[in-house]
Amino acid sequence: MVLRRAAVESPKKVAALVDLVNLPTALREFAGGRSQMSHLSFFLGVWSHIKNNNLQDPTNRNIVNCDEKLKTVLLGRSKVELSELPVLVKLHFPKVFKS
Repeated sequence: MVLRRAAVESPKKVAALVDLVNLPTALREFAGGRSQMSHLSFFLGVWSHIKNNNLQDPTNRNIVNCDEKLKTVLLGRSKVELSELPVLVKLHFPKVFKS
C-alpha cells in the first residue's frame, strides 16, 4: 500500500528502486551470483542476511555487527548503525539518467 501511494506521488523515485541494474562483482558475490537486481530487492537481501545470521548487536539493536560477507557490501566497516544501511547500499546503485 505504501509503495502504491509512493508510485502515484513520485513514480520516478519508485522506478529507480525497482528497475533492474547490473551489479558490480562484489555485489554479485553477495547476491548469490545474480548479475542483475533492483535496488530494493538487494536491500531486502542485505536485511535478510542480517536477520538470518543474527548480526544485530544484542545490547543495542540499532547496531549491526558485520560479518566478512556483509563487509564487502558496507565498505569494509565492522559496525554499522541501522540508519546508515540504506545510504551505504545506495552508494552501489548510482543514478542513471534516462533521456
